[in-house]
Amino acid sequence: MGAGCSGGACSTNFDGVSKGFKRALLIVIAINGAMFVIEMLAGFSGQSMALKADALDFLGDTVTYGLSLWVIGKTALLRARIALLKGVSLALMGAGVFVATLWRFYMTGAPDELVMGSIGFMALAANLISVLVLIGYRDGDANVRSVWLCSRNDAIGNLAVLAAAAAVWLTKTPWPDLIVAALMAALFLNSARQIIGAARDEIEHAHAHAAETDIPA
Repeated sequence: MGAGCSGGACSTNFDGVSKGFKRALLIVIAINGAMFVIEMLAGFSGQSMALKADALDFLGDTVTYGLSLWVIGKTALLRARIALLKGVSLALMGAGVFVATLWRFYMTGAPDELVMGSIGFMALAANLISVLVLIGYRDGDANVRSVWLCSRNDAIGNLAVLAAAAAVWLTKTPWPDLIVAALMAALFLNSARQIIGAARDEIEHAHAHAAETDIPA
């Protein structure tokens, strides 16, 4: 078990074994699950790749938070392996958004900036609530860290969607929407790299510890 949280701050060894952290995860799971449905429907109706990319981020967060909740209290090796799985999934999501953005490049017509803006504000409000709920748990092991990175991605993504909506309105072209979708995909890939790196380090440490104590990993 990690050192836990004190005064709203968590040590880098914090492994999530906390009633407050579990409660925070349940809240953000509900928020992100609802926003995935709302934003994906809006992305299709408004023909916005940025909204669809942000909706996928909400879906990824919902799954990530669910896995993070399930793995609390499990062995360090299992937590690290689940974090690795989440990192790989995030990388695949980022790659998928890149491919979809390239496909959208050949489509004509600008997205609906009114839909993008209104849903973007709603998503930003949802993510600000999630960030406030999780801000005391932004440090910890790879599993806990992945939760914070996903929340941070959401807030940045929503600000980018709002900026794209304004740019689409000004230019009457789809370029701002496509650029934001590509930047969000890059953010997914960068976060995946951080999560995978931390998870691999923790897996190696768990194996080394098991070898030293002669305990099967």
